[in-house]
Amino acid sequence: MRQSRLLITVIGLMSLLVFSPHSAAQAWPSQPIKLIVPFPPGGTTDQIARHVQPHLQQSLGVQVVVENRGGASGAIGSGIAAKSAPDGYTFLVAFDPYGVNPSLIPDLPFDSQRDLAPIMLIGKSPMVFTSHPSTSYRSFADLLKEVRAKPASVGYGTIGAGSLAHLAVILMSKQSGFSMNHVPYKGGGPLVTDAIAGHVPVAIATVALLMPHIQSGKARALAVTSPKRFAQLPEVPTVAEQGVAGFDAEAWWGLLAPSKTPAPIMARMHSEFSKALRLPSVNEKLTQQGLVLSLSTPEAFGKFLAEEIERWGRVVKENKITAGG
Repeated sequence: MRQSRLLITVIGLMSLLVFSPHSAAQAWPSQPIKLIVPFPPGGTTDQIARHVQPHLQQSLGVQVVVENRGGASGAIGSGIAAKSAPDGYTFLVAFDPYGVNPSLIPDLPFDSQRDLAPIMLIGKSPMVFTSHPSTSYRSFADLLKEVRAKPASVGYGTIGAGSLAHLAVILMSKQSGFSMNHVPYKGGGPLVTDAIAGHVPVAIATVALLMPHIQSGKARALAVTSPKRFAQLPEVPTVAEQGVAGFDAEAWWGLLAPSKTPAPIMARMHSEFSKALRLPSVNEKLTQQGLVLSLSTPEAFGKFLAEEIERWGRVVKENKITAGG
């Protein structure tokens, strides 16, 4: 009888070990992994996922599926990821609206800091101000002089109301005492079409979106929004160099997982994702799109996210900005 009880105890302990999170992490992965991209195909967020996909498949030995779930400035796809099982088979490739949406969308159906766990800041990219070649603005300083003398006389286009570009201009206008007329578009395509046609005199968007038109001469680069000059546009001064001291507002991308995903799985994903991004063939393609790799620790990314949510949330609230305008 005593031996039977001992056997039952041993079996019970073994079952706990078999089904422990650590054991589950050791067995991972054993089924396809999903990378949720909360935007349509074609953008930088989608390209990051698709460039690393084949390398993850090779290193992890399972199928990796890129799933585009666009809508509501990334909130729909992010919400799907947030509500997924924390089993290491769903990850989110996030873009900078992730840090704006908690303030911009009042009924956001998930908590950006509680329901998804940071794995790493993938990288950043400056935004760039451009003017149409037909305008007299040959530098950001020229533009500042105009809008300070004649407030709201110049229209600037962005990919949409509440976008990082929109909030960045509002923040710098408060810091530097000028006013411009916002012209929101429904995405990068319509913005670029009007910017290169001269229908909107000034545009601000990521380097990735505007670089081809700067290189072709259809758009004139005035300033980048990073704290230092951008390597691919070394002749273009920063906003800070041209009259808005200390200004810094960059687009960013990051990798997250549903909260409570086992730490060993998140560590392995961090390692494999980083290896894929460092491959020359991948890095070169993303560099051409303006991405500068960060590959931060989870702790550093978590701190960065909290700062972004607080910073842009304050701009949204103080200026009563809504997703509609």
